[in-house]
Amino acid sequence: MLLEVKNLFVQYAKAKAIEDVSLSVDEGEVVSMVGANGAGKTTFLRTISGLKKPTSGEIWFQSRRIDNLPAHEVVKLGISQVPAERMILSPMTVLDNLRMGSVLRRDKKNINRDMETVFEHFPILKERRTQLAGSLSGGEQQMLAVARALMANPKLLLMDEPSIGLSPILVAEIGKIIRDINKGGISILLVEQNCRLALKLASRAYVLELGKVVLEGAAAELLNDDRVKKYYLGG
Repeated sequence: MLLEVKNLFVQYAKAKAIEDVSLSVDEGEVVSMVGANGAGKTTFLRTISGLKKPTSGEIWFQSRRIDNLPAHEVVKLGISQVPAERMILSPMTVLDNLRMGSVLRRDKKNINRDMETVFEHFPILKERRTQLAGSLSGGEQQMLAVARALMANPKLLLMDEPSIGLSPILVAEIGKIIRDINKGGISILLVEQNCRLALKLASRAYVLELGKVVLEGAAAELLNDDRVKKYYLGG
């Protein structure tokens, strides 16, 4: 097991954001977590990343407990997150943004190799590498956010709403990129409001409502579940 979350509770003051959620991701797997806005999906990812401390529960990564670690130590272990807000460094060039993604790495000799791999995934970023990140289009900024996370050389990539705000054509492109990243050996935990996209990309999925998992199982089966169809797929 690559990632195992056990009975996780997370609160903001007295408000419960995550209630008794358990989840797992195997080596080489794409797992999706879907749910409406405000369901707790982003909080869940932030807690795995070390950006939010759990109230109780456990998070294990490669048989090591990590829920007590700061975020930079989580990154060093091999977990990298693509935030929904993208959070690119607008005044810096595309190339410098990518270099920032690798700043905690110890295997410096492999960074140039991984930069070329990133440019294979995102040829538009190679073309724009000397351009200021803030001048990129929304779709290009999303690609940069993903590419920067990949420069940390993760074993597990946490993706928070990568399709948000993108056109249908770019959503399809992001889906292809996610498949290609996974084929390269990186496991992915994908959080999405776009339920159809998330379930088509994943082998397994969890449905989160108001901080609780209400459904889980094979993604293909959830695509045909009447409750998922009614509430998340538009009928």
